[in-house]
Amino acid sequence: MRRTVWTRAQTTSGLKNVLFGVTPGKRLCLATAGTVVGGKLEGVKGPSGEVRRRGGDGQVRRFEEIPHTGRSGWVNLVKFWREDRFRHLHKYMQRTFNALGPIYRENVGTVSSVNIILPSDISELFQSEGLHPRRMTLQPWATHREIRKHSKGVFLKNGEEWRADRLQLNKEVMMSSSVKCFLPLLDEVARDFCRMLQARVQNEGRGETGKRSLTIDPSPDLFRFALEASCHVIYGERIGLLSSSPSLESQKFIWAVERMLTTTPPLLYLPPRLLQRIGAPLWTQHATAWDLIFSHAEARIQKAYQRLTSPKKRGLDPALEGVQYSGVLAQLMEKGKLSLDLIKANVTELMAGGVDTVCVYVCVCVTRNSRDLLPPPPPPPPQTAVPLQFALFELGRNQEVQERLRHQVRASWAQADGDPHKALQGAPLLKSTIKEVLRLYPVGITVQRYPVKDIVLQNYHIPAGTMVQACLYPMGRSAEVFEDPLSFNPARWSTSKEGGQPEGGGRGFRSLAFGFGARQCVGRRIAENEMQLVLMHILLSFRLSVPSSEDLETTATLILQPETPPRISFTNL
Repeated sequence: MRRTVWTRAQTTSGLKNVLFGVTPGKRLCLATAGTVVGGKLEGVKGPSGEVRRRGGDGQVRRFEEIPHTGRSGWVNLVKFWREDRFRHLHKYMQRTFNALGPIYRENVGTVSSVNIILPSDISELFQSEGLHPRRMTLQPWATHREIRKHSKGVFLKNGEEWRADRLQLNKEVMMSSSVKCFLPLLDEVARDFCRMLQARVQNEGRGETGKRSLTIDPSPDLFRFALEASCHVIYGERIGLLSSSPSLESQKFIWAVERMLTTTPPLLYLPPRLLQRIGAPLWTQHATAWDLIFSHAEARIQKAYQRLTSPKKRGLDPALEGVQYSGVLAQLMEKGKLSLDLIKANVTELMAGGVDTVCVYVCVCVTRNSRDLLPPPPPPPPQTAVPLQFALFELGRNQEVQERLRHQVRASWAQADGDPHKALQGAPLLKSTIKEVLRLYPVGITVQRYPVKDIVLQNYHIPAGTMVQACLYPMGRSAEVFEDPLSFNPARWSTSKEGGQPEGGGRGFRSLAFGFGARQCVGRRIAENEMQLVLMHILLSFRLSVPSSEDLETTATLILQPETPPRISFTNL
């Protein structure tokens, strides 16, 4: 297997990083990964089968020799605040890789990590994650569960307890048979969203009848769509978020989700239990939001229980059996493999979070704002709403890509006879479009793991238990990983050389927006299909364009999102 190359070259401006194309063509071969056993490197063999060790002196270098950004976490934390690095952490990481190479250490406050960018190194990391992969815990969420004596879901668990719950959830949200069951529910919401959009274009748009056009910021509507679609799959019922006049209960629910997401980042670096003891408003708002979300879930559970125990469900009206998929919640309750408390915990996290790829390292400007007593920024939308904003923008400014995708979608829809599963199968470019959007704009800018054994990355010894972060934003824009990385080209994922990348190891670790392996995003199948279906119906109904094709400035709040939501023009076809 060919190993990815890394070196540096001397230029008139000093040492520059060759990986990102500063001095193209000047490269030296260097092996990348192996495992440390008894202080020696194993697992990287030469032609004759002997173990091959790297480094000029033939020794694996010590952990302390990894390039770093400063030894004092508290000094770094002050720098992050003063220089506003949190808000642009993704770009700061990109600059740091350019300066220090493909691996570096970072200490910020009490958080220490090793950051990597190359797919071959990421492959080695994930091969060392063990049977029970572990991630950094969102402590504000965990503290709320402990104080309220709620069970924790898989997002907050580790070890065997996590694995037992996750295996049960996988059967309902990850297996292909389950996906086929909930696709019609997602499709129903996607169609309703497009009907709502068509009505807006007709009533508020300009132009002649049949060709009217409306330019709007679609992000508020995408927020409501994402929550409505996810809740429909999880709870098996609509909650009315796409209605012109949502119920008071629905409005409270929207407020709770927004408030929970807004108050999470500043609490990541603060001790939640201390804030709870002193009655800090920040903690009170966070806990109140979660209480409302759990109350909403409790009401849904009661309704599901009533449906399951009703005479019709028990068989007195067999004709109604199998009419419609009843949702993840009902399936879990009916099978009885998890307690009601565990079901409530897991469906609540699955619905409310929508940020399973989130990097808890991203504490962003909300932390600074809470310190300066400034108003917080707008809340981050659900996980699927943000990629949809970016997808509409990129399709709007890449008309040829949009037309190719529409051509494939139309042909597939015409042959699917209304079956959403067949429609998506016949339009693989839809899935490639989502992968390309997430390559350029990953929702969570890193994925973390704690290797269960000592490993070697870039010839440096990484002790077991070290938090290692795969940095997705800089990887997605690296010319060493992707050909022409700044171009929007969904077709790159359809070629035989998937990803349109240069040769090298770790080829399967270039698309990690939903994580990888046993601990990948548990809501991945819901999110992927939700985005594909709504894009499909939008392309069948509208031509997309943008008033400005300038690159979007992005900010890292709890998730990566546009600093200013892009305005999109929807024109009736």
